Amino acid sequence: MSDARFEDGMDKPLRLIAFDAEDLQVLSAMTQDAVWPAVQMVWHIKERRFAVLLNRFRWEARGTSQAERVQSVLSFEDVKAVQTQGFDRTDPDLILSLLSITFTPATDGTGACLLTLAGDGAIRLEVEALEAGLRDVTRPYASPTNRAPSHD
Repeated sequence: MSDARFEDGMDKPLRLIAFDAEDLQVLSAMTQDAVWPAVQMVWHIKERRFAVLLNRFRWEARGTSQAERVQSVLSFEDVKAVQTQGFDRTDPDLILSLLSITFTPATDGTGACLLTLAGDGAIRLEVEALEAGLRDVTRPYASPTNRAPSHD
């Protein structure tokens, strides 16, 4: 079995930006069930950027002959604070699984993005303004299970 190729898929690498809660729902849907090692998260304090290199399931390619994943960068700009709960972010063997991303607005454009993880984990990003991006950075590859993720 060989890896999937963009040429085999229905579309080009994904590149999305979210500036409001409605846009963020699209990013959330496209990253649902993405997995990554906990150590693949980085917060650049001076640049006020939080980023994750994740392996996302290609929901947009569902229904093709094989299930695909692709490495993508999920990033958030204007991040003032990062809090984690329910996991040890320094554990090199810990794999996190993303369930959803939501935004709770506060006053004058500020707010908090919440990345809800499987197993009761969470990442909370306090942002000055909502600006999130999702960009595929590798070619798709065959999902090791060749199945779409499912939830009970």
